Amino acid sequence: MLGAIGGDIIGSVYEANPVKTKDFELFCPASRFTDDTVLTIAVADALLTGNEYDRIFRDYYRKFPDQGYGYGFSRWAASASATAYNSYGNGSAMRVSPIGWAFNSLAEVITEARRSALVSHNHNEGIKGAQAVAAAIFMARSGQAKSDIKGYLTHTFHYNLERSLDEIRPEYSFDITCQGSVPEAIIAFLDSNNYEDAVRNAISLGGDSDTMACIAGAIAEAFYKEINAEILSGIYARLPDTLANVTTRFVDRFCHY
Repeated sequence: MLGAIGGDIIGSVYEANPVKTKDFELFCPASRFTDDTVLTIAVADALLTGNEYDRIFRDYYRKFPDQGYGYGFSRWAASASATAYNSYGNGSAMRVSPIGWAFNSLAEVITEARRSALVSHNHNEGIKGAQAVAAAIFMARSGQAKSDIKGYLTHTFHYNLERSLDEIRPEYSFDITCQGSVPEAIIAFLDSNNYEDAVRNAISLGGDSDTMACIAGAIAEAFYKEINAEILSGIYARLPDTLANVTTRFVDRFCHY
């Protein structure tokens, strides 16, 4: 979960100013949390308290407005009665990481990831994106090899994970769909050497930088079981107390390396 938040904050400044290199500053004065962090922590809060996802997403949207939410999600969250809007945007995948930590079997993770997506992102690709990321996190934290994670995601979700970052990077551009960003973010993890390297890989593709780094960082934290002190400090320095408190409660309860 902290891996997702770190990726979001680090990637936040590169969404509007994409880079095609891994050589960039991790944190700068403009680095901030976005809707990726808000909704990731909302999922964590739902798992801690038992509140329904639709209710808690709307609650967090009201508490933390203007954090870069997509147009469709904003319309949905601003209405107390709106139903899911058949989205296949990557919002379902970027917020799902706590689910990969909070359950004890892959089957439970897959089921809960679907539940978390359905309230807004009920298109099949939106559901797939959430399930794939949550499954990768569960398998990574369970000690499974990258080859096993890659094989499962390829077989189950039919993502093309055979491409290298060098093959993807030259022609890749901003894409907020699950099908156009989740596989690339997973590859950024698969081709990494540590947590920071996974985040740098994702941002270096020059796409939806905060969300792709959020996804790659979430899987990388679960796999490498370490985030360096500089990044942890940078995360907590940029979170308001209300978000930091929920994060700490969730990490203390579920994220045991």
